[in-house]
Amino acid sequence: MKEFIAYLIKNLVDKPDAVEVQILDGEQGTIVEVKVSAEDVAKVVGRQGKTIKSLRTIAMTVGARFGRRVRLELVH
Repeated sequence: MKEFIAYLIKNLVDKPDAVEVQILDGEQGTIVEVKVSAEDVAKVVGRQGKTIKSLRTIAMTVGARFGRRVRLELVH
């Protein structure tokens, strides 16, 4: 899942080398933390947050296949 999320985000941004994806497993679910360069934050969020919302939906769908609750967060 980590590689899939990283692949999606790297194709959205101008600086794909700056993308970092970290998976944190907890009792209540999994948190996917995504770090991008400061210039690319707006591209990942998108207009009115539509892009990040879509990425979160994709992450939740992938997590559901593994029986896990997944939350995607953009970290500065």
